[in-house]
Amino acid sequence: MKRNVTISSFRDAFQNYGRQDNFSYEGLGALYDYLVELEEDCGTEIELDVIALCCEFTEFETAHEAACEYFNYEGMEFDDDGNELITADEVEKKALEFLRDRTQVIEFDGGIIIEDF
Repeated sequence: MKRNVTISSFRDAFQNYGRQDNFSYEGLGALYDYLVELEEDCGTEIELDVIALCCEFTEFETAHEAACEYFNYEGMEFDDDGNELITADEVEKKALEFLRDRTQVIEFDGGIIIEDF
């Protein structure tokens, strides 16, 4: 027996499993939207498995934080020619490009979620 999961019941499931701290409120919304879109694109229903989602995805405040922590990437503050990037926006843009080349990235206001591997 299957049931449809709403955004509210999706968030509640994380609370019920004691995993409410794995993702922010906004992050759960972005993850839910991503999974719904994935279902539509693939034409296959996805089973809600809170523990698996917590193991497969990680939320970060910035792409720079994710790239440095998850991939231990050095030189994130330099462009491809070795020139130092001046602004935080430049650093964030380069980090986001780096992540997109290596994993699934879900962007939302307030952070990003990357698919672990």
